[in-house]
Amino acid sequence: MRALLLAAGLGTRLRPLTDHVPKCLVPIRGKPLLGYWFDLLLQSNEIDHLLVNLHYLPDPVRRFIDSSQWSSRIEIVEEHELLGTGGTVLNNAAFFGDSPFMVIHADNLSRFDVHEFIESHRRRPSGCAMTMMTFETDQPKSCGIVSLDDRGVVTGFYEKVENPPGNLANGAVYIFEPEVLAFLRGLGKAVIDLSTEVLPHYVGRINTFLNADYHRDIGTLASLRTAEADFACQ
Repeated sequence: MRALLLAAGLGTRLRPLTDHVPKCLVPIRGKPLLGYWFDLLLQSNEIDHLLVNLHYLPDPVRRFIDSSQWSSRIEIVEEHELLGTGGTVLNNAAFFGDSPFMVIHADNLSRFDVHEFIESHRRRPSGCAMTMMTFETDQPKSCGIVSLDDRGVVTGFYEKVENPPGNLANGAVYIFEPEVLAFLRGLGKAVIDLSTEVLPHYVGRINTFLNADYHRDIGTLASLRTAEADFACQ
């Protein structure tokens, strides 16, 4: 399987740290965030190649990838104008071919069994076109909360609402079937957002996989400090 790491974000909520460091290279216990993803995915032998999209401060990211032990299995695409998460997937459809593929928001710190995630997708209920990783958040008001049926299929989204109906959140790590690319093409535009324009279309057709190990959005300085503390105990 191939995977796309979405790493083009500006990281505005992490300023001033991200004034000079791209968000995807923010260090946790001295290791850049992208480094955790490279090791997790490529050590698993389930992912053969990664694609990383760049935009903000691309040069240090290129240097980091070039120096990585995994560089021969990583490709880069630079977006001079941001295409949105769905637009990036569509613009790189040739990289995925005709097989299922993984799409990951690289501004998360995550630890999970890659094989089990893929197996969950293979065992997905009939009619599901994708599998979403979920996790139990300690800050449900700041996350996209999901509701599920008894099969583990998404029945509703609650994006950063005041009174969320639970704490099961969208982890922004997905496996898509190729039919999702056809849907993206059918939208007839270049800039597309997965969260607002794609996922709602597939409600009732999204399988879920619970990450019960570790998952945290490194979106703020407070969440970064929490992750540092969590990983100090690992």
